[in-house]
Amino acid sequence: MAGGRGGVLELAVLGSLHETPLHGYELRKRLNALLGMFRAFSYGSLYPCLRQLLTDGLIVEDSASTTAPALAESPITLTGRRSKIVYKLTAEGKERLQELLTQAGPSAWEDESFGVHFAFFRHTEAEVRLRILEGRRSRLEERLDGVRTALARTRERLDSYTLELQRHGLESVEREVRWLNELIATERRGSSAGEERHSTEGPTQEGITRASAPGADDTERHTAPEDNN
Repeated sequence: MAGGRGGVLELAVLGSLHETPLHGYELRKRLNALLGMFRAFSYGSLYPCLRQLLTDGLIVEDSASTTAPALAESPITLTGRRSKIVYKLTAEGKERLQELLTQAGPSAWEDESFGVHFAFFRHTEAEVRLRILEGRRSRLEERLDGVRTALARTRERLDSYTLELQRHGLESVEREVRWLNELIATERRGSSAGEERHSTEGPTQEGITRASAPGADDTERHTAPEDNN
């Protein structure tokens, strides 16, 4: 699936289905909670995305009869009960999700995609998490420099309300940068602690046993010679 907005939606759908199989209504609610925090989510883009994922073999659909209220995608069966389509991740879909979760380039730092990547950080390797956080911080620091420069040039020409609006935007970005600094520090401490634990690990019990066990030469040296008489 193409990058940009389509790639963000693909990641959101695959990541949500990785948690649990979902039918369309549940998936819409979950995506609205996830994507709605960061950008407007168009329901009209969901089903084309699902059809493409089905075509690519990344998800499959399963039908289960239900007496729940009718859903837009639920056809009526011959028994009068409605068939609720449940979407599930395939093995290929899991591989594709892992591929998307390893992407730490500039596209993962943008406003539209950063929040979605962050939502699935628990499935992302520590090194990738750190690269995304640092990239997002660098992007916001560039934005801060631009806003401060523009504000300094136009301060005298702005009315008080516009000036307050720009200050509010500036403070919001500054808060996010501070938040990112804390996250990055936490990630680095976690990485350092993991490396320290690895470097200070002693030999295994098997290694200790082997090291303390007498060798063949020691065995011969400490064994009394046979009495041939």
